[in-house]
Amino acid sequence: MSGFFGSDNPRNQAPLGALRVEIRPLMRLVYMWMTLGLLISGVVAVAVSSTPSLTNILYNPGVMFGAIIGELVLVMALSFALRRISPTLAAVLFVGYAFLNGLTLSIIFLIYPLGTISLAFFSAAGTFAAMTVLGYTTELDLSQYRTYFMMALIGLVIAMVVNIFLRSSGLDLIISMAGVLIFTVLTAYDTQKIKQLAADPTINEDGSLVSKLSIMGALTLYLDFVNLFLFLLRLFGRRR
Repeated sequence: MSGFFGSDNPRNQAPLGALRVEIRPLMRLVYMWMTLGLLISGVVAVAVSSTPSLTNILYNPGVMFGAIIGELVLVMALSFALRRISPTLAAVLFVGYAFLNGLTLSIIFLIYPLGTISLAFFSAAGTFAAMTVLGYTTELDLSQYRTYFMMALIGLVIAMVVNIFLRSSGLDLIISMAGVLIFTVLTAYDTQKIKQLAADPTINEDGSLVSKLSIMGALTLYLDFVNLFLFLLRLFGRRR
């Protein structure tokens, strides 16, 4: 939601006919990269969780903590240095993030039954698809609610940190429901921001920038989908 996806440029308000021509290349690249990222994360998660020798690393706090720190570093690098790095490096950082996230996500296969994981995944996929279509087609300017989205997201993070100490099952349920709602709405919001960027003729003239923005857009939607999936999993799941 920050960086490139937080600006509201009047040039982005292009006629519908122009959008149909200009948006497709960037949007196609965004979803291509997002799909690749999800595939990488899924393959890594399944491979690690189903291989005993690899599963042992999940019980090493140092490895998991290092992977989480690595993810944060890669996201920050992509967010704040996107214009200064090459498209190739941006792609490498994105693939690296997807790999590390697959490592951290592998632990869910040790906690939740496969049926619950499948239910959460397909529910997330259906919700994500619906909100993507909504964000792409709606004429309502969702950017006017950006402040509320940010406040809700910050509140969610604070509540999660507080509940680490409280360990309240009631608060955990509220957090899970709020997380589903917040990332459902953010999916539509982020899709609309990407669509508006793709309508900017100055961006379309720079092939390198289009490539890098497609990777950043993919990362944004990837994070929306993964968080939506994880909060749904918390709602549906019963620990083994």
